[in-house]
Amino acid sequence: MPELLEVLGVRAGYGRIDVVREASLSVKSGEVVALLGSNGAGKSTLLKAIAGILRPSAGAVRLAGDDVTALPPERLVRRGLALVPEGRMLFGDLTVEENLALGAYATGSDAATRERVLTLFPVLADRLSQRAATLSGGEQQMLAIGRALMSRPRVILLDEPSLGLAPRVVAQIFDVLDDLVSDGLGVLLVEQDANLALKHANRGYVMRNGRVVLKGLASDLRRNDEVRLAYLGSWHRKEPPDADMEP
Repeated sequence: MPELLEVLGVRAGYGRIDVVREASLSVKSGEVVALLGSNGAGKSTLLKAIAGILRPSAGAVRLAGDDVTALPPERLVRRGLALVPEGRMLFGDLTVEENLALGAYATGSDAATRERVLTLFPVLADRLSQRAATLSGGEQQMLAIGRALMSRPRVILLDEPSLGLAPRVVAQIFDVLDDLVSDGLGVLLVEQDANLALKHANRGYVMRNGRVVLKGLASDLRRNDEVRLAYLGSWHRKEPPDADMEP
């Protein structure tokens, strides 16, 4: 199956400081790809570069084979790329209904899509007139994902969706993601819990100091100690990765 999203040698950062250094990865339709690494590895910066929030200083981003590196975020949304940022970034003074409507601003309102979102997250249907700031953390995360889905994306970038949430809520959110992937959505997932991410992922990449240093099938990464070491920020292990892992 061809790649839906391709990131090729991307460099990106803030001012003259490159946080991401020649990172490459890909996501196919109907798969979850986990992007792992310790704090400061460059994961969130890479997502912002893919989503057009940051302009890469080198490299390319391709969506369905088209070079979209220079496109602004709103045009990327129209092309089928959506970002759910860390911290959710909801409009707290607006209602659930209004936040969902904003998610469709670039692609136009769609009653069927709205109904699908409310079916996936039934709690939102009971909170449509409630201000987003008054929702629980789990409900806010559901709204953030629902808002992104309102644009009818082909690929969605998720930044730390489980952060600060109760295990029961996390399980509900990831069950929804599994359903969406079975329908053909591509997901690039940044997640602090490596075991959780790789449990739901098909493939994964590990970043260190802005570079991709490991990649492989999720099942292989789950068995590889380098993943745990990456999350602890320690890379002093002397043994090489498994033979079937790609550096």
